[in-house]
Amino acid sequence: MTVHGQTTAEFAPLRAAFEDCFALGQHGGSVAVVHRGKLVAELWGGFADAAGQRAWAQDTLVNVWSCTKGIAAVAMAMLVDRGLVDYDQPMARYWPEFAAGGKADLTVGECLSHQAGLDGLAVPMDLAGLYAGAPYAQALAAMAPLWPPRCTSVYHAISLGTLVAEPLRRVTGQSFGAFLRDQIAGPMAADIHVGLPEAHEARLAEVIAGPGIMDGIHQVLESAHPHAWRNPAIGPTEPNSRAWRAAEIPGANGHATAKAMALIYGDLVSDAPKLLSRRALAEATKPRFIGLDAALGGEASYGAGFGLMQQGAAAGSFGHGGWGGSFGFADPAAQFGIGFTTNHMMGFGDDIDPRRKRLVDCVYNVLAGLK
Repeated sequence: MTVHGQTTAEFAPLRAAFEDCFALGQHGGSVAVVHRGKLVAELWGGFADAAGQRAWAQDTLVNVWSCTKGIAAVAMAMLVDRGLVDYDQPMARYWPEFAAGGKADLTVGECLSHQAGLDGLAVPMDLAGLYAGAPYAQALAAMAPLWPPRCTSVYHAISLGTLVAEPLRRVTGQSFGAFLRDQIAGPMAADIHVGLPEAHEARLAEVIAGPGIMDGIHQVLESAHPHAWRNPAIGPTEPNSRAWRAAEIPGANGHATAKAMALIYGDLVSDAPKLLSRRALAEATKPRFIGLDAALGGEASYGAGFGLMQQGAAAGSFGHGGWGGSFGFADPAAQFGIGFTTNHMMGFGDDIDPRRKRLVDCVYNVLAGLK
């Protein structure tokens, strides 16, 4: 498999690591790293379609699923940084309708750390309602929590995006997609979109559902907390529809390049960040929940929308992975941000995806050699 792109001399080993991803089952994708504010690697290769007729290009976009949550967390942290939102204030202060159903005292921080009991809707909702945005948000605001808030954490797969987008809209007057474009993607020259304009359709990769991709979903559906994947049910190839791409679903339908995620995360931990103050980043990445996810059963650690890494070489890092393999995160101590995108969704968890392990291990090995 031919890999295209560039690295600095120090990060040259990443090319071989990325090539290994194709031996591990990769179909098409890209990886990028920003270290101390400098783009040190941007590589891409493989195919953007299942038939293998269209090569992955430097500007190929793909749905990155829950990687979008990490970018939503950045947006909320920017509002906090500007004094427009406070994590410790009730969500209803910014979204008055949210007070219904006994939720008046639930804070923004509790909602963004998957502790709100709002992991899904308790009423029927079809894809059209999710795509329209307002019907889903109204149903979420009106409902009572599905379980006692603050007692545990259950991953809010889709609803977390709404818990960012609605207060953001109320305090800025912008939709999440417009805020992303004007306040994050534009200033960072980052090719990332929520609510993808039709003009970009030709650049999109086809999402491919690999073996085992529904295993985790079935586990949630069979647990005591199945709501995250109901109302509506979402299949792995739904991003291949124009309706999905055009909608604004800040928990799941960002379309991005790996470089875009690396630029954003790399900025957050650079010596001269453009997006967030150091104080705001520390508040956004402060642990708000550490324990077991009650639906998935695995260890979970969350800040205000960010997933937090507690073990291994990446301990102290923050970011978010996406269903099937894409990921983006930043390591404040090592001062790098990384993004990886793939159209081949594989049924591995973030912690055991061999592609992620190969790439991340390589970056840390390179950095160790620079010391």
